[in-house]
Amino acid sequence: MRRETVTLSRIVTEDWAAVHTWAGLAEACRYQPWGPSTPDETREFVAGAVAAWSDSPQRRFPYAARLGQEVVGMGELRVRSAPQRQGEISYIVHPRVWGRGIGTEIGRLLLAHAFGEQRLHRVHATCDPRNLGSARVLAKLGMTLEGRLRHTQLIRDGWRDSLVFSVLEDEWSGVQG
Repeated sequence: MRRETVTLSRIVTEDWAAVHTWAGLAEACRYQPWGPSTPDETREFVAGAVAAWSDSPQRRFPYAARLGQEVVGMGELRVRSAPQRQGEISYIVHPRVWGRGIGTEIGRLLLAHAFGEQRLHRVHATCDPRNLGSARVLAKLGMTLEGRLRHTQLIRDGWRDSLVFSVLEDEWSGVQG
C-alpha cells in the first residue's frame, strides 16, 4: 500500500475553516478537554497558534498537516524546557481520514524536528487510555509507555487519566538510522 504524503507547514489564519471541520465534531475531540468548538473558538485557537510563530524565544511550533493542499489535521511541538532539552508533541487528525497513517506521519515529522532542528533530548506525549488509536500511533513512533497518570484532565464525561509515552534522542536516531 502506498502511503500518502503528509506535509507540515506553519498554520496560517486562513486555515481556521479547515481546522473547524474537525474542531466542531464531538467525535474528534472526545478525549480532549476542549470542544466541540464554536467557529469563534476555532478562530481564536488558530489566531493563538499563528501568533506562537512570532514568540521569542519560540517554544511552540504549531503546524497544519496537509495532504496536497488540503488541511487534514494538525501537529504541534512544544519545548517544555530548553535547558533540560525536553519537549512534547501532540496531534489531531480529521476523523474522515483516520486509519490511513496520517497521525503516525505527523508524529514522525514532529519528532524529526524535535531531535533535529531543536536538538531536544527527550520528547513525551500523552493520550487518554481509551484512545486506542492514539496509543498505537505513539507506539509505532518508537515511544515507550512510561505509565499512567490519574485524573489529569477534566473532560465532558468526567476525569480523564493520561498515558505518558516518551522517546529519547538516541532511541530516535536508532529508529531513524
